Amino acid sequence: MSEDCLFCKIVQGEIPCTKVYEDESVLAFEDIHPLAPVHVIVIPKGHISTFMEVSSDSMADLMKMMAAAQKIAKLKSIDEKGFRIVINCNEEGGQVIFHLHMHVLGGRRLRDDVG
Repeated sequence: MSEDCLFCKIVQGEIPCTKVYEDESVLAFEDIHPLAPVHVIVIPKGHISTFMEVSSDSMADLMKMMAAAQKIAKLKSIDEKGFRIVINCNEEGGQVIFHLHMHVLGGRRLRDDVG
C-alpha cells in the first residue's frame, strides 16, 4: 500500500466508495465522474502504480481485474450489448491516479473519444 494513494485509501476503507464488486484481490466501485451510464473503476487491492509496472509476478492481478470486469458487465447488464475496458498509462496516456485501474464503460453506444 502507498500511504498517499487515493485508491489505497479506498481499499483500506479510509475513503468511502460505492462498491460494485469485491473479492480478496480486487475492488470495483462507481466512478465519481462517470463518462457513461455505467462507469466502474476496477483496481487491484495491492498497489501497482502503472500498467508498465505489471510484471510476471503481478500478472495474476491483471487477470483478476479482467475476470472482475466480466462479472461487473453481467451485474450491470451490459454484457450482451457491449462495453469498453480502458487502462490509461502515465500522464500522456490520461492516467490521473497512479494506482493501476481499469474503467468499465457501457450503457449506451460509446463514441471514439469516450474513455
